[in-house]
Amino acid sequence: MSDLDLLTRSLGRNVRRWRTERGFTLDVLAARAGVSRGMLIQIEQARTNPSIGTVVKIGDALGVSVTTLLDYEQGPKVRIVPADRAVRLWHTEGGSFSRLLAGTEAPGPLEMWDWRLMPGESSDSDPHPAGTVELVHVTAGELTLTVDDGTAHRVPAGASASFEAGTPHTYGNEGDRPMEMIMFVSVPPVR
Repeated sequence: MSDLDLLTRSLGRNVRRWRTERGFTLDVLAARAGVSRGMLIQIEQARTNPSIGTVVKIGDALGVSVTTLLDYEQGPKVRIVPADRAVRLWHTEGGSFSRLLAGTEAPGPLEMWDWRLMPGESSDSDPHPAGTVELVHVTAGELTLTVDDGTAHRVPAGASASFEAGTPHTYGNEGDRPMEMIMFVSVPPVR
């Protein structure tokens, strides 16, 4: 199989995959991308080699990169993130931190975080897009979770909580020892 054939098949498979995961019909994707329905059918069936401009329009409409659309990989992907490659995005001098452990795009962004809050510290979060859900599992200490209305919810070690994260919320540690939790954030797909 030539490189062009491989590229054409990969593009078709990936456009169909992302369109399906986003819940878009051919007509919806065509309207969002400014590309004809017929062109999308030909792309998904690997019967045409579209211009890079067309591929960019489709990627933008799906909310994925051109690299993702042209990915040659076959079958299920496994991506391992070594411990020293987890991204620390927030920290304090007192020892509190959050690390992005892993993430994926299925069906919308899904992230897994490792959090530590030292006694007396907190972290405020702005609202996420409507429909975003967060799941937390406290592994040490006690989380004080405050969502929108100001009500503080205590989540002790071993307990879990879920909440709609489309409103302001705060993670806090009002205890006397470090609080540690694993958090999952699920953002709805682009519509």
